[in-house]
Amino acid sequence: MARYTGPRVRISRRFGIPIFGPSKYLERRNYGPGVHGPKSARRKHTDYGLGLIEKQKLRFFYGLMEKQFRGVYEKALRRRGVTGEQMLQILETRLDNVVYHLGFASSRAGARQMVTHGHVQVNGKKVNIPSYALKVNEVVTAKNNNVSRQLATKGFEVSTSRVVPDWLSLNKEEFKGVVMRIPTRDEINPIANEQAVVEFYSR
Repeated sequence: MARYTGPRVRISRRFGIPIFGPSKYLERRNYGPGVHGPKSARRKHTDYGLGLIEKQKLRFFYGLMEKQFRGVYEKALRRRGVTGEQMLQILETRLDNVVYHLGFASSRAGARQMVTHGHVQVNGKKVNIPSYALKVNEVVTAKNNNVSRQLATKGFEVSTSRVVPDWLSLNKEEFKGVVMRIPTRDEINPIANEQAVVEFYSR
């Protein structure tokens, strides 16, 4: 599956926020990359440019390629309700994102790899599709073998500073998480302006 494998700090510096998690380097150089980086913060953007920036923030944050992200928007567009909020809910309830939130992995990229390598089960059955859309009451577990449980244990140890969202429940002893409900927009607290993303795609 295609994914971004380039320099992550460079992406975070471009947008001025820690897209891939805290970075001491970003704290030291909180301006865009390249020789014109310090000047880029003063550059004015068109509405199209601003929408593009917000879209790229969300895309990199969740680790999706452009075609995948466009598919998320089109799926949200077909649903009832506010398109931007529907889009965020689709992104948040992806299996790889839930595995990350539960603490089985220390990053979304790690969670995606854990899923694709067959270490995760949904309702007792192996699911190796990171984009699998979880529904309310579905149960996510680390596969019951030494390798999978060791990976999840390591993830728990690294993820102690992160809090499991209220819309999920976690039983660490059983390596089990449950989707209690679909998160609201306020609970997601998006890293970007989702309405600008909707307007970008609707042009």
